[in-house]
Amino acid sequence: MIERAASSAFLTDRYELTMLDAALLAGTHDRECVFEAFTRHLPAGRRYGVLAGTGRLLELIEQFRFEEAELRFLRENHVVRDETIDWLADYRFSGTIRGYREGELFFPGSPFLVVDAPFAEGVLLETLLLSVFNYDSAVASAAARMVSAAGGRPLAEMGSRRANERSAVAAARAAFIAGFSATSNLEAGRTWGVPTMGTAAHAFTLLHDSEEAAFRAQVDAFGPGTTLLVDTFDVEKAIETAVRVAGPELGAVRLDSGDLPKLVKQVRDQLDSLGATKTRITVTNDLDEFTIAALAASPVDSYGVGTSVVTGSGYPASGMVYKLVAHRPNGTEGEWISVAKKSDGKAGVGGRKHPVRRLDGSGTAVAEVVHIVERGETPDDTGRDLLVPLITDGEVHREHLGADGTRRAREHRELAMGELPDEAFRLGRGDPVLPTIFE
Repeated sequence: MIERAASSAFLTDRYELTMLDAALLAGTHDRECVFEAFTRHLPAGRRYGVLAGTGRLLELIEQFRFEEAELRFLRENHVVRDETIDWLADYRFSGTIRGYREGELFFPGSPFLVVDAPFAEGVLLETLLLSVFNYDSAVASAAARMVSAAGGRPLAEMGSRRANERSAVAAARAAFIAGFSATSNLEAGRTWGVPTMGTAAHAFTLLHDSEEAAFRAQVDAFGPGTTLLVDTFDVEKAIETAVRVAGPELGAVRLDSGDLPKLVKQVRDQLDSLGATKTRITVTNDLDEFTIAALAASPVDSYGVGTSVVTGSGYPASGMVYKLVAHRPNGTEGEWISVAKKSDGKAGVGGRKHPVRRLDGSGTAVAEVVHIVERGETPDDTGRDLLVPLITDGEVHREHLGADGTRRAREHRELAMGELPDEAFRLGRGDPVLPTIFE
């Protein structure tokens, strides 16, 4: 028997349903609409963003169904009229969604997602869509900066204990897309194919009668190639014990505290003096992109990052919004009407848009160009088209889903990062590395 996925329909805000309720009553619910998702700005000082969450969102849209439990709650709590509840009972998204490939870079103002659907169908997706992209992209954007700062040394995501249990899985996936090599989270491994890692915490050492006994138990279980945590008591003594127990074939030692630049050098020197010249050093002490960069000259072999990556390194949301930009008041044959907010500080740009990444002769990105188009016509532009089909007439394009989709997103992120100019990788404050130009 195939287990049915739980409904995602209530991962939303009440006002999505009350808007639907009023539009059904007014007879405007079936107007063909174009919605766009974009960010108004990048976090202060960031040069680019990394889009993550597409594969997760597409699965959640497939699960966006109002089953009997959801309908009963709406009815008992008088959220919407009975006629609207009847409409929701048959809800299936039948529209078309195009968007950036997952792993693509994004810049202010450029639509990374375009939804074509009747108002009633498109408006219901707003909260779900933004909750996925705002968080996953915040994690991926921070993780990508850490990957750049690491200069090719591998990083592991290990922040599950610093996040909501669902967010922990999403964060592990987003960090992997951004270039992290592994996660401590088993569900991310099972669901999304992210490689998993992990050995022991301080509790394991404290359980045993001595540090040596703990090390022997771990080596007996996992072999000398394991990673031993050496900062529970005295690091120098622990290193001597670790090499004596595991031999010079000891796989790695982990440092989770202390003055890392100084300590790492001391540990490297001691390991080499004991003949453990191939034993790796991994550090996991409250790292972010700045502390990783500060360790660039130290003999660190790998990093483990927790709190900073799952919180977007200080920016846990990406400032993304979802706006109606055009609709047809008179049915499918009517003329498109561009619409946009005029609010101070939040004024929008109406009309259907087509974004491209413009490159110079060497293949380096120079601008994000957003064409305002009419009648859905694709502009004549030599830049790299950014929108790809995600859902067509209600059918999800399967290549974006699951572990395979996650792997493809990781590969595309590497391609997109390779197009950026060198100044994109500076950690100091600066403007977005590409300007967004509307044409």
